[in-house]
Amino acid sequence: MSSGMSIEDRIAALIAPSLESMGYELVRVQLQGQKRPVLQIMAERADRAPMTVEDCADISRSVSALLDVDDPISDAYTLEVSSPGIDRPLTRRQDYERFSGFEAKIETQRPVDGRKRFRGRLLGIDASEQVRLGQEDGDLLIPYADIHRAKLVLTDDLIAAAQLEQDDNQG
Repeated sequence: MSSGMSIEDRIAALIAPSLESMGYELVRVQLQGQKRPVLQIMAERADRAPMTVEDCADISRSVSALLDVDDPISDAYTLEVSSPGIDRPLTRRQDYERFSGFEAKIETQRPVDGRKRFRGRLLGIDASEQVRLGQEDGDLLIPYADIHRAKLVLTDDLIAAAQLEQDDNQG
């Protein structure tokens, strides 16, 4: 793999195909800490059913086996596997469509209209890679490439939608 990629991107490229074949989607890879790094793998079920402890254990075993072979992290590290949760990070283009209509916080790498932090209703992502965020004073377009981090805001609407999705998966 290209050495120009970040270690997180290299790990994501290494493990995503395996997770997909197991019925999961990779949401995020984060490596944090210096003395004893923690590798955080966030994934969700492709069928949108709630993640179980068994799901996390299956992912952990698969990721551990892949990383033992490729070994992109030279030092000892701790592996943590989790699901995104209700107020999840938005890490993929498809997330901006999937969660259109819900409130989100977005932080950009560069100022957009003089600011770097925004909060509003997600209105999707267009063909020109602009995320549309509805705000009280009108819609704002934020270049997808400029987004540093984004996450859903915990609201009653989001909780109700998550409950409905969970009920659909159980019935």
